[in-house]
Amino acid sequence: MGGAPMKAADLRALPRPVAAVVGGGGVLGATHVGVGYALERHGFVPDMIIGTSVGALTGAIAAAHPDRAAAWLDEVWSRLSRRKVFPLGLPSARAGLFTDRGLRRLIAGAELPSRIEELPVPFTAVAMDLDTGAQALLDHGDLESALLASSAIPGVLPPVPRDGRTLIDGGVVAYVPVRAAWEAGAASVVVLSTGRESGAVRPMIPRRGAGAIAARAGLLLLHHQIERDLHDVSRHIPTVVLPTGVAEWPAPWDFGQSQRLISTASRTAGRFLDGLRVSGPGLYRADDPANTPAGPGGTAHSLVSGAVQ
Repeated sequence: MGGAPMKAADLRALPRPVAAVVGGGGVLGATHVGVGYALERHGFVPDMIIGTSVGALTGAIAAAHPDRAAAWLDEVWSRLSRRKVFPLGLPSARAGLFTDRGLRRLIAGAELPSRIEELPVPFTAVAMDLDTGAQALLDHGDLESALLASSAIPGVLPPVPRDGRTLIDGGVVAYVPVRAAWEAGAASVVVLSTGRESGAVRPMIPRRGAGAIAARAGLLLLHHQIERDLHDVSRHIPTVVLPTGVAEWPAPWDFGQSQRLISTASRTAGRFLDGLRVSGPGLYRADDPANTPAGPGGTAHSLVSGAVQ
């Protein structure tokens, strides 16, 4: 890109092809819907969609219904509940605490084609090969098994056999799959992340309980993975990370707060896009002292005015 910043409302000026990268987050994936509303208001249409975990599910639905993706996803999320998404498994189902019946019903009701190649917008679901630990990029073939594999949270949902491999949740290896988008040929990326893991992790002394310590360690692990990938990719191409503005997070199984997450993310991402200025490769995200966007050589880019992290 040239040296002059683009107009904030014209995301279509981003270098093509531009990828929408949709990260993981479980119930927090409702924020993707709100961010999607903001992107649609600003005229954004991706050339490809790369999703992992819940981002694969919402990304595939968006790829199937590009003319009204946010409204379609809003309707889907408004019907979700823990019982529908995570029905308890039979005692013999030792591969996961829950069965994947709920996800299969969700996929069946989303009016998706049977094969990935039939989606109107090119789409890739990211999973992980449980045998080798390698990233698995699922961009062709059966769509249902690709989405089940990308969403197979270890220990929670059963692994998925596909093409001779055993696959699990892509968030283990690429929680925000920007690297996969860049390797697929994207010249710029717009990132829809749930926010908590990709924002600044504030210092704290964790509670002494085993659960709290494990949760803190998991958060830090995800944060370091996301930051590494964002900074690596942003050295080469413009990388725009949209904020959600969500400060109060629901419990992992609480789908009852989806509308709050959607509306908050829609307002926050919209304000961010109103002030966005991009001038070449770099990391562009909400103004947080701990999240200074560094371009090549560590040079900071200007941030949006009034953006909320």
